[in-house]
Amino acid sequence: MKDIRDLDLNLLKLLQVVVETRNTHAAAERLGISQTSVSRGITKLKEVFGDQLFVRKAHGVEPSELALKLAEAADEMYRPLSKVIESYQGFNPKEFGGEITVCMHIYFLELYGAGIFEALKRALPRASFNLSVWQPHSLTDMLNGKIDYLIHFDGFKFPQDIYLNALIDIDICLVARKAHPVLSHSSNLEDIHHLPLARITIDGINTKRTPIEAFYQSRGYQAHYTLVTHSVHVLLALLKQSDAILYGSRTMKQLSDEVATYPLPQLPNEMRKVQVNGGYLQTKRDYPLNQLIHETIQRYFDDVVQPEQPPGETG
Repeated sequence: MKDIRDLDLNLLKLLQVVVETRNTHAAAERLGISQTSVSRGITKLKEVFGDQLFVRKAHGVEPSELALKLAEAADEMYRPLSKVIESYQGFNPKEFGGEITVCMHIYFLELYGAGIFEALKRALPRASFNLSVWQPHSLTDMLNGKIDYLIHFDGFKFPQDIYLNALIDIDICLVARKAHPVLSHSSNLEDIHHLPLARITIDGINTKRTPIEAFYQSRGYQAHYTLVTHSVHVLLALLKQSDAILYGSRTMKQLSDEVATYPLPQLPNEMRKVQVNGGYLQTKRDYPLNQLIHETIQRYFDDVVQPEQPPGETG
């Protein structure tokens, strides 16, 4: 058997037609070639896959199980190629009916997921959408083309195979319950260092020690996390019922009227903002669908207005 990588792909199309018609003459007519060319093509196929592709019958040929499987595999191979070609030639977002998968950290899904979905649905009204949570296997899925777009924190390290763009810088503040007994009066570290902390889990980032822990330690204090979770809603439940504090986003108070935002202590400038990136495969940088997804999500974040916090705000 010859190396399949040397196979002329036109022969696979010929194989499909012969399997469908069960007749070399009918296959020649459909392909617009001579019956002799069909016979030569079958001979070349047999050189690659063996003699048991077709059995001659009185009025045609009978495909073997191998020929049927090869025709099915060829169809599966051509289908995504056809989809790519169609997408490049006259791509029409209003007519695109495929499925789009956007994967993001759960924090962004809970805060911005609804708005992102609405923006994408306006841009691609006939598409179906899968807005999923970033998990340990998601990077592999991304590299295998199963995820069309990602949204993640800047600190997460992605390989060069992924084309990244900054979407938004999120301003950090303290988040805690309204009328917090300490934060209502002071956000100085010497006054708040004893308060229990909560934080969102960011897999792949700060797995040993968070910047907040390092900052507390540099000032002679010990940071104590009473809750670490993936869920924004679990964080909010804790904050509403205790004196725990969160270094988070002012957007969180839009999810509950029982929490408030407060000024930060004297943190270094690099800890006062968090950059959010969006990205897709480098190999799809010229792909109209991925460009449209990125432009749509970028416009959405351009329009995101982070609530202002006057100095000393307590609610």
